[in-house]
Amino acid sequence: MHITLSLRILGLLLTLFSTAMLPPLLIAVLADDETISGFISAFGITLASGLALWLPMRGKARELHIRDGFLVTALFWTVLGLFGSLPLALTDSLHISITDAIFESISGLTTTGATVLTGLDSMPASILLYRQMLQWLGGIGIIVVAVAVLPMLGIGGMQLYRAETPGPSKDSKLTPRITETAKALFTVYLTLTVLCALAYGAAGMDGFDAVCHAFATVAIGGFSTHDASMGYFNSNTIYLISAFFMLIAALNIGLHYTAFHRRSLKGYFEDSEARFFAGAMTVCVVITCAYLMVSETLAPGDSVVHGFFQAVSITTTTGFATQNFAIWPGFLPMMLLFFSFMGGCVGSTGGGIKAMRLMLIYKQGIRELKQLVHPRAVIPLKVGNRRVEASVVSAVWSFFAVYTFAFIVIMLVLMATGLDFITSFSAVAGALNNLGPGLGDVAANYGSISDFAKGVLCFAMLLGRLEVFTLLVLFTPMFWRQ
Repeated sequence: MHITLSLRILGLLLTLFSTAMLPPLLIAVLADDETISGFISAFGITLASGLALWLPMRGKARELHIRDGFLVTALFWTVLGLFGSLPLALTDSLHISITDAIFESISGLTTTGATVLTGLDSMPASILLYRQMLQWLGGIGIIVVAVAVLPMLGIGGMQLYRAETPGPSKDSKLTPRITETAKALFTVYLTLTVLCALAYGAAGMDGFDAVCHAFATVAIGGFSTHDASMGYFNSNTIYLISAFFMLIAALNIGLHYTAFHRRSLKGYFEDSEARFFAGAMTVCVVITCAYLMVSETLAPGDSVVHGFFQAVSITTTTGFATQNFAIWPGFLPMMLLFFSFMGGCVGSTGGGIKAMRLMLIYKQGIRELKQLVHPRAVIPLKVGNRRVEASVVSAVWSFFAVYTFAFIVIMLVLMATGLDFITSFSAVAGALNNLGPGLGDVAANYGSISDFAKGVLCFAMLLGRLEVFTLLVLFTPMFWRQ
């Protein structure tokens, strides 16, 4: 493992990230608002820190090992969260603490969407744009985008790509070279963002809101420029457009690339994970809409629109809202939270355990039942026409066990701070699943909980975004042995 090489890459990526502060700075200058000095200071600090790490070692070219990839990935997301908080912390008019600024930054970068800010409708446009850009950058994963740059510097990017996308994957590379893969992913991501912004604009959003909400929608982030989230627009057309793009973004981004490359939609219907995701999504939508109608919580038409939107938003871990689902009757709020554990598909911007892993667990359960009836039969586990190796199934169960254990431990820690069970459970679900909204004391925002609880949830957000193992592997002694 090469620590100096890892720091060099971290410096390069920090330098690149500093440029993300320039568009909000331009907006601040044009509006002549009070955020100018904050963005200038944050840009200078981030750029200087990145150059200080990169320049002394810029001439050294070595191939990354897999452990280097894990270290850079975990370091970058953690350090980026700290530096990303600078514009928020250095803007005096926001009146937020360092802890709150870090929480907001990490929440944006991990596409969680949990917020401690209020009064968004009157907030400077520069801050609003910056929050949305954090989510957009976090959605594609700056590490994945950066692999298109690293080979030109004499550094192979495959290790970073593997560290950023752990878990079962049907195709780890869409194109023969990892650089081309990163470009393909980014092209699809950017195209979806542009299409989403244009659709929002055609539906009645102004240009600023259309771009900002397109960033959050395609990133499956959930930040909004209004306190009422999507409910501010009071438009069924906008709700349906948003739900459509949330579903598109929750699918494996490789499917979109393949569909465009082959000029065919056949791949969507042939993909086992996409079918499983669609089936689970359908069950959630039908139950939500039907219960809202039966309980007469909303009128029939509103039950369909809002039920569909909230089911999609929560299940895909986006977190947009048209209604306060936390006050919906019966089991609905808790059911929606449980569906968020699935999240999106592997290779999407969604959070959660991922549909592929749950599908394999389900198939393994069915296989075990068949094995009980026919103990001598050889029953292979298949996804599509491919046989799934036992090592893959074992890895999925290990992930599920560690994910569950981490959830329970973090929830108990939050309860030890004085939070009640519902608040603690939903806060951990919102953070670990990169969902955002919760129930109880965190139904509106996370501003009322203690700084320690926010710090714990920041760790949970990073844990969820890096899919547990990428972060936890750094805490094992064997990782640091030569």
